[in-house]
Amino acid sequence: MGKVVYGMHTSMDGYIEGPDGGFGFTVPAEDVHQAANDQVRRCGAFLFGRRLYEVMEKPWTEQLGNEGAPAVEREFAQLYRRTPRYVFSDTLQSVPDGVTIVRRKDAASVVERLKREVDGNLEIGGAELAASLVDLIDEFHVFAFPVIVGGGKPYLPVEREVRLRMVEQRSFESGVLFRRFVRA
Repeated sequence: MGKVVYGMHTSMDGYIEGPDGGFGFTVPAEDVHQAANDQVRRCGAFLFGRRLYEVMEKPWTEQLGNEGAPAVEREFAQLYRRTPRYVFSDTLQSVPDGVTIVRRKDAASVVERLKREVDGNLEIGGAELAASLVDLIDEFHVFAFPVIVGGGKPYLPVEREVRLRMVEQRSFESGVLFRRFVRA
């Protein structure tokens, strides 16, 4: 049975994008990138909102991870390419092989089905998608980068309290702090 995990890179003040929409502050150093690779090895499928899918898909399938790239990036690209990807969108009309479009109205039922059918983690990427599926999320992962951006898109834009219990915390040499939470 799969476990739904929502994880994103954030600023110390909890934003995945700064006020200008930029997220360059979340570019991982090698130690954090290796931790991400380790997580992807446990991943049964990626569940992306459309915007994050568009940020990830072309670079990791066509550009990044090729000859000359650092070994950690080449490894991530290989893992990414072989992991099934689901993009939740009402506007996309076509996607390449290895990617499945899920319409928003079907989101909860598809995730519930994947939880039953997929071994490994179902990694949600995208704050709005995560907010729409918050009741199905089993774990919350935060990679907090040592920067304060003062505003932007929050890690999880929900309008109610979600109680959590921290079950893991570790720091990286690069200054990033990782925290893993489950429901309280």
